[in-house]
Amino acid sequence: MNILSAASSIATILGVTVAMLLVLILLVVLVRYKKCPSDKIMVIYGKISPNKDGSYRSAKCIHGGAAFVWPFLQAYTFMDLTPLAIAVDLRSALSKQNIRIDVPSIFTVGLSTDPTIMQNAAERLLGLDMKNISDLAKDIIFGQLRLVIATMNIEEINADRDKFLDAISRNVEGELKKVGLRLINVNVTDISDESGYIVALGKEAAAKAINDAKISVAEENRKGAIGEANAQMQQRINVAEAESKAIEGENKAKADIAQSKALLRQKEAEAMKLAVTAENVQAAKAKEESYVAEKEAEISRAAKEKATKEADVIVATEIEKRKIEIEADAQAENMRRKAKGEADAIYAKMEAEARGLYETLSKQAEGMDKLVKAAGTADEAVRLMIADKMEQLVATQVEAIKNLKIDKVTVWDNGSNSEGKTATANFVSGMMKALPPLNDLYAMAGLKMPEIVAPKKVEEDPENK
Repeated sequence: MNILSAASSIATILGVTVAMLLVLILLVVLVRYKKCPSDKIMVIYGKISPNKDGSYRSAKCIHGGAAFVWPFLQAYTFMDLTPLAIAVDLRSALSKQNIRIDVPSIFTVGLSTDPTIMQNAAERLLGLDMKNISDLAKDIIFGQLRLVIATMNIEEINADRDKFLDAISRNVEGELKKVGLRLINVNVTDISDESGYIVALGKEAAAKAINDAKISVAEENRKGAIGEANAQMQQRINVAEAESKAIEGENKAKADIAQSKALLRQKEAEAMKLAVTAENVQAAKAKEESYVAEKEAEISRAAKEKATKEADVIVATEIEKRKIEIEADAQAENMRRKAKGEADAIYAKMEAEARGLYETLSKQAEGMDKLVKAAGTADEAVRLMIADKMEQLVATQVEAIKNLKIDKVTVWDNGSNSEGKTATANFVSGMMKALPPLNDLYAMAGLKMPEIVAPKKVEEDPENK
C-alpha cells in the first residue's frame, strides 16, 4: 500500500510539473511571438538560422506578418518606414561647360521593403535615429547630384528636365540602395547660375524670334525689289512695243511695294500699339494697386488715430471720473468721521456732565438725608438749612444798597422834620426800613430767632400808661 501511495504521489507531482511546463511554454510563445506593423520593419538579430546555401545572416528582416523570437538567443527591434523630406540646397555645382549653377531641390527618401535592401538597412542603419539617417542620405544626394550636373550641359539641364531628373534618380537611388534606402520623389524647385548664362539663353531665344521676324520682313522686301527690277527690265525690253503696258506694270509694281510697306508699317504700328497698351495697362494696374494700398493705409492710420484719440479721451475722462469719485468718497468719509467724532465728543461731554450732576445730586441727597436724620424732622432740617444760609441772605440785602451813590440822590424837602432829621437821613432810613428785618426773614421761613438774639417784647399794660 505504501508503494502504491508513493507511486500515486509521484505521478501526481509529475502531472503537475508537466502541466506547469506546458503553461510556461505557452506563455513564452505568447510573449515572444511578435507582430510587425505595416509602417515598420522588424529586425531580429542574434543567432539566426543559416541560409539555404549555408551562409549565416547577421539579421532577419520582416515587413508585415509575425515571427517567433527565441528567448535568450535572439532580440528584436523596429525600423520606421516614415518617408523623410530632405531639402538639398546645392550651390555652385560645376556643369559640363564649367559654369557653376545653383540647383535647390527636395528629395523624399525612405527605407526600402525589398528583402535585399532591407538587409542592407538592418546592417547599416539599425540604431540610428531619423535625423542621422536624413544626414547620411543628404550627404549621398549631394555627391550624386554634383556628379550628374558635371555630366550635362546647362541647355540639357534647363530644357530637358525629364532627362535631368531621370539621371538624378538613377545615380542617387543606386547609392541609396547600398545603405538600405530608396528614392521616392525628386522635386527641383529652381535652376540658376552665377554668370547669368541661363538668363542669356532666354534672351537669345527672344532675340532669335525677333530676328526671324525681321528676316521674314526683309524677304518680303527682297521679293518686292526683285519684282520691281523685273518690271523695269520688262519695261526696257518692251518700250517700243507697249509703253502703256510698261507704265501700267511699273505702277502696279510701285503699288505692290507701297502696299507691302504699308502692311509692314501697319504690323509695326500694331506691335507698338500692343506694347504701349500693355505698358499703360501695367502702369495703370500698378497705380491702382498703389492707390488701393495708400487708401487702406490711410484708412488704417485714421482708424488707429481715432482709436488712439478715443482711448486718450476715454482714459482721461475715466481717470478724472474715478478721481472725482475717490475725492468725493474721501470727503464723505472725512465728514462722516468728523461728524462721528463730534457726536462722540458731545456724547462724552454730556455723559460726563450727567455723571457729574448725578454725583452732585447723589451727594446732596446723602447730605440731606444725614441732615434730616441729625435734625430729627424734615421741618427742623429746613430750618437748619435756612439758618445756615441766613448770613448770605443778610449779605444779599446789604449788597442791594451797598453801591448806592448818596451824592447823586436829590431830595426836595424844606429842611429837618420834627425829629430833627434831614431829608437825606430820612431817605436812607426809609430805604433801610424797606428791607425786611432779620426777625421777619426768620418768620417768613417759619423760624424764630433765639431769645438771646431777639428777646421777646413785653406788652405794656394799658392801665400802667
